[in-house]
Amino acid sequence: MTSIYVIADACIDVKDESCVEVCPVDCIHADDIDRVRYIDPDECIGCNLCLPACPVGAIYVADGSPAAPPAWVEINALWFRDREAARARVDELAR
Repeated sequence: MTSIYVIADACIDVKDESCVEVCPVDCIHADDIDRVRYIDPDECIGCNLCLPACPVGAIYVADGSPAAPPAWVEINALWFRDREAARARVDELAR
C-alpha cells in the first residue's frame, strides 16, 4: 500500500513551489489565494519525492509516523470538495 501525504501548518504563507516542482503526477495544488498547498489523495502515488523537497517540513504521511495532525488531514481532503470551507479552517488554525 502506498502512503498518501498531506501538507500541514508549517506551510502557511510560505508559498514555496519545491514540492510542486518534484511531483511526478502533479498532485499538489493551490489557487493563488490559498495560504497552503494541498495534496490530492486520489492522485498522490506516495513516491516520497515531496518530503525532502519541502523546505519547512510541512509534509506528513496522512496515516503514518510521524502522522499528520488530524485537523490537517481533514483540511487537505476538504479543499478538494469545498475550497472556501478549507480556507476558512486554515485561517482559524493560523490565528
